[in-house]
Amino acid sequence: MALRSLNVSERNFLSRIDIRLILLVLCLNVIGLFNLYSATHGPHSKDVEALFVQQIVWLLGGWTIFFIMTFLDYIWVNKIIFVVYLLNVAALVYTDFAGKVVLGGQRWIDLHFFRYQPSETMKLCLILLLARILIHRNPQGRGMGIRELILPALAILVPFALTVKQPDLGTAMMLMFIGGTLLYFVKIRKAIIIAISALVLIAIPIAWKYGLKDYQRNRVFTFLSPDQDPQGTGYNSIQSRIAVGSGKFFGKGFRMGTQSQLEFLPERHTDFIYSVLSEEWGFVGSIIVLMTFAFLFKVCFEISLQARDKYGALIAIGVAAYIFWHMFVNIGMVIGLLPIVGVPLPLLSYGGSGMLTTMAGLGLVSSIAYRRYLF
Repeated sequence: MALRSLNVSERNFLSRIDIRLILLVLCLNVIGLFNLYSATHGPHSKDVEALFVQQIVWLLGGWTIFFIMTFLDYIWVNKIIFVVYLLNVAALVYTDFAGKVVLGGQRWIDLHFFRYQPSETMKLCLILLLARILIHRNPQGRGMGIRELILPALAILVPFALTVKQPDLGTAMMLMFIGGTLLYFVKIRKAIIIAISALVLIAIPIAWKYGLKDYQRNRVFTFLSPDQDPQGTGYNSIQSRIAVGSGKFFGKGFRMGTQSQLEFLPERHTDFIYSVLSEEWGFVGSIIVLMTFAFLFKVCFEISLQARDKYGALIAIGVAAYIFWHMFVNIGMVIGLLPIVGVPLPLLSYGGSGMLTTMAGLGLVSSIAYRRYLF
């Protein structure tokens, strides 16, 4: 141990940065910028051209946060996360009552210079809070019981309920998926998993009848049969699938996608950014993006395994889960395998709150990698 510490101390501090993580994130950023430029610079896109410049600003801010997080010891987050989580919950409550309404959703706080979406930062807050809670759970490896699950369940359900109220079912699902992934890695007793599964099955018809709004039910009907209303509820799904399929193997080329350039494709700079990529770069480009994400997950898991403590390991797993579930749901919905729920694609879709939150999370993973050999 002494010899290992001596060798580490002789290394230049920059050599401890995980360059793989930086290169993979940078690669996705570059792909995202090229894709966003095409999506926002069509012949009729004058109203959204400024979004490309704004995205560059968010990226610069995101990389600044990334390196700040890298060089700060991630353990300091453990000391303040309860306060930060409660402040984020307060922001969600405020949003539900006085937030800015856009396209029927009350999800943003208008700060004049920036529209802040508390549900986005809550995803990272939830990861950090659960990591702190779960490092003290399951010390004997028997799996968590009901008593151990009460606090993490509350940590997940409070923001879930507040986000559903906005209404933003897609983001609420992400909170549930991220929290569930962390609980799975820590381990839950089989009897409780069976009980939870049974409760979910019972809750589905109740939520369908009393919890979902009409437009949310329509999204499910559209998913099952989009061709029944091709000019109405099925329009987004149909146009997205046309864009993806028309790219074929090699794609139509940069800024040559008819669905995106002629504005048949809705929300092409946010939720349907992957459709733009598939149309212009085809199957090959789509697979390259998926492989880049896969390598990113691999690096995050390796960093988790090498982390100096359980807290760091859980944060790395949580950030990987955050990016994975967003990618899985976004790509699933644009190719017609999942209902359209308005979930962006991390590092590629336009958005300030999402980009800054994602880069902050990856910065924490970088911080964990930076300190993985410091025992």
